[in-house]
Amino acid sequence: MKKNINNFSSIINVRFKDDSLLRKSLTHKSYDKINNNEILEFLGDRVLGLIISKYLMSKFPDDKEGVLDKKFANLVNKNTCGKVGKKLNLRNFMFLGDSYKKAEKSDEKIISDCLEALIGAIYLDQGFKLCEKFVETHWNEHLNKSFQLFVDPKTKLQEYCLKKFKKLPKYSIQNRAGPQHNPIFKVEVEIPESKKISANGNSIKIAQQNAAKKLIKVLRIK
Repeated sequence: MKKNINNFSSIINVRFKDDSLLRKSLTHKSYDKINNNEILEFLGDRVLGLIISKYLMSKFPDDKEGVLDKKFANLVNKNTCGKVGKKLNLRNFMFLGDSYKKAEKSDEKIISDCLEALIGAIYLDQGFKLCEKFVETHWNEHLNKSFQLFVDPKTKLQEYCLKKFKKLPKYSIQNRAGPQHNPIFKVEVEIPESKKISANGNSIKIAQQNAAKKLIKVLRIK
């Protein structure tokens, strides 16, 4: 596994002074309940937020707070972090317990959390500047998209519903299935003058977004 860690270090182009920090960032709690990446994830989440905030303020000095908030949320959410992590083949280098090794449906959260832990480890080992360079390099595709305002499906549906009906969409949890470590939530969304639409997700929030996305497609909301 040492060889794999060295390979990963080459992939991300970061030479760690302390290899134990890199290993810890790749260690899920299912593999080691004590020496895992949860604390590094906590740190990395804050460091990522600071780097993205700094970038947005620099690139969009005239944007209002609400606009910056939407761009920020899209750049640091689990979906974007998951995409960045998958592009780095992060899961192939993680230390996972047996119960998680085949849990493909929870990949997004596992990879996203691990990526944040990696950012925390890079920050502790290399400092803010190199950590900032890492984020700007691997978020480049998503940062470029931020020049066009992205509105997530749930927000888009909410704005449509308020404008047309002066009401908010109603979301309700229909079902929860799967094991504790890999739950599947079924959520239904309802707005006036439309049929109810349901969708699944690994969290209530993701299921709500997926349901909103499906309804937007049905209603052909632009």
